[in-house]
Amino acid sequence: MDEETERQSVTFSYSNWMSNVKKSTREAYESRPLSHWILLILSGASMLIAFPASSLLSRLYFSNGGKSKWIISWVAVAGWPITCLILLPTYIFRKIKPTPLSTNLVLSYILLGFLSAADNLMYAYAYAYLPASTSSLLASSSLAFSALFGYLIVKNPLNPSVINSIVIITAAMAIIALDSSSDRYDYVSNRQYFAGFFWDIMGSALHGLIFALSELVFVKLLGRRFFHVALEQQVMVSLVAFAFTTLGLVVSKDFQGMAQEAKSFKGGESMYIQVLVWSAVTFQLGVLGATAVLFLASTVMAGVLNAVRVPITSVAAVILLHDPMSGFKILSLLLTFWGFSSYIYGSSSSNSSTQATSSS
Repeated sequence: MDEETERQSVTFSYSNWMSNVKKSTREAYESRPLSHWILLILSGASMLIAFPASSLLSRLYFSNGGKSKWIISWVAVAGWPITCLILLPTYIFRKIKPTPLSTNLVLSYILLGFLSAADNLMYAYAYAYLPASTSSLLASSSLAFSALFGYLIVKNPLNPSVINSIVIITAAMAIIALDSSSDRYDYVSNRQYFAGFFWDIMGSALHGLIFALSELVFVKLLGRRFFHVALEQQVMVSLVAFAFTTLGLVVSKDFQGMAQEAKSFKGGESMYIQVLVWSAVTFQLGVLGATAVLFLASTVMAGVLNAVRVPITSVAAVILLHDPMSGFKILSLLLTFWGFSSYIYGSSSSNSSTQATSSS
């Protein structure tokens, strides 16, 4: 009798949770105009398509003979005029004036631009020494860092399910570290492999920090009234990052060596140019999508979509680049999916309970 009562209680609580999720989803949909959801879907799709493509192209650059971490970092922000071309028509056709540049806003753009340049350089080291599938799995740790920094900086909720997802994803990263011998390239030393591992984790941490700081800029300085402010932020941050990376590229003398590198590139100069150009385009579209998601939703949503691209990149790398896929890496992928599911459950539960409390 007690077991039956307990079973009914569990069933009731699950049904109640599903009902709350459906209710909160419907209320969220009805609270925004259709244009908001169209932009959010397009922005999310941009992240899920462009980011995996840019990761594969970065790995292709190094596997075909590319050597410079500065070049691939520079390419990541060289596509900033793309966002500018999208922004300019909004000024013309909607008759909107650019947001005035205050001292705090300029300092925010400089800080975010510098952090973005550093983040791209860290990921460049990861792409140089790690298979694309491995680097993408490690990059999923940005979900945990997004949750942590979102809680500390933007005061996003951090409940037990989210903490559980952080622990699970950390365990998935540890499994990859223990399985380094199965997917390390022959020409990559143990020291280089673990350097790539380290910089991938550091880049993911910085990525989570950038997400939280970007949302803070929207909340405190720009507001969330018009979508063009998201485009403005992306243009300015990418432009500053481009300036920092260009300086590093020139000082390291890698810029002067691009012509020679193109000649020795596997596939020839034409392939070299195509890889760099499409890397610039896809990365800029991915970052633009992420910035738009931050503006339209939150750090939580951006972190979740950033984690969703992990299995997409991993599977594509195995199929297109013939990356090794060991049992440990499959286990790590499953754990990452588990952590992602826990994060989604925690976020939806938090939203449901918050709305239930406010309605009562």
